Amino acid sequence: AKEVTPENVHQEYPRPQMVREKWQNLNGLWDYSVVPRDERKPTVWQGKILVPFPIESALSGVGMSVSADKNLWYHREFSVPENWRGNRWLLHFGAIDFGSTVWVNGIEVGSHRGGYDPFSIDVSDALIAGKAQTIVIRVWDPTDNGTQPRGKQVNNPGGIWYTSVTGIWQTVWLEPVPETFIQSLTITPDVDNSSLDISAHVVSEHMDYSLEVKAKNKWRTVAKGLGKTVRLKIKNPKLWTSDTPYLYDLDIRLKDAHGEYVDRVQSYFGMRKIHLAKDERGFNMFMLNNEPVFQIGPLD
Repeated sequence: AKEVTPENVHQEYPRPQMVREKWQNLNGLWDYSVVPRDERKPTVWQGKILVPFPIESALSGVGMSVSADKNLWYHREFSVPENWRGNRWLLHFGAIDFGSTVWVNGIEVGSHRGGYDPFSIDVSDALIAGKAQTIVIRVWDPTDNGTQPRGKQVNNPGGIWYTSVTGIWQTVWLEPVPETFIQSLTITPDVDNSSLDISAHVVSEHMDYSLEVKAKNKWRTVAKGLGKTVRLKIKNPKLWTSDTPYLYDLDIRLKDAHGEYVDRVQSYFGMRKIHLAKDERGFNMFMLNNEPVFQIGPLD
């Protein structure tokens, strides 16, 4: 923790299962204020907070709690690289606890409720070419005063009950994407048939596209396919196990109706099968690649 600085905080790519070359990390020092819920956006900021650490933490540089009758506000400016013009712009949040509303350049671009899941907002229409861009975020977190999922967070921690987590606590980042782009992937290994199924959720006005997929064993291509959904046959697959957690690489390109490449992401997969089945004694067991795996849990 003593080595964390505003310049080096969580600089790793935040979504390794779907990597694009261009992205902008927005972690670092932001302005913040804590004000009553019935007040509007602050005109004066109380200080700096290190994103993405919750305001209660020492690493945030603040170390204070926020009650349910207060809102936590964030503010920062950023610039868009000149060579990224002509794209759509997605603003990604790894997680904000609990309810958040986001403004870009004074325009409300979206909101989200849920403290544990990532969300993304298309902010393209709110950006202003050639100027510094402004983000403002309002966060409300009732902690143990509401019915929302909160784990062991409480306002008065003690025993097995923990300090609350309020505000941004995962990486904030910006990503340029084309007009037609891959929003998410579904990758399903089939160990019994030595194959892999790949499909994608594609954002497109015309929805006329195909996926060109290559599976690689380091630098060597072991399978490839083309289609809206792709099934790859993996010859003599190296199975993922807890002792040998082998991963294959994936190169996925999106082609339009004319065969032109419009988007590209990189990913990975492990050839593994997990299911429940009875062992020779008739007891249900977790099975990994059709072999029983003994589970040691903290409470069992």
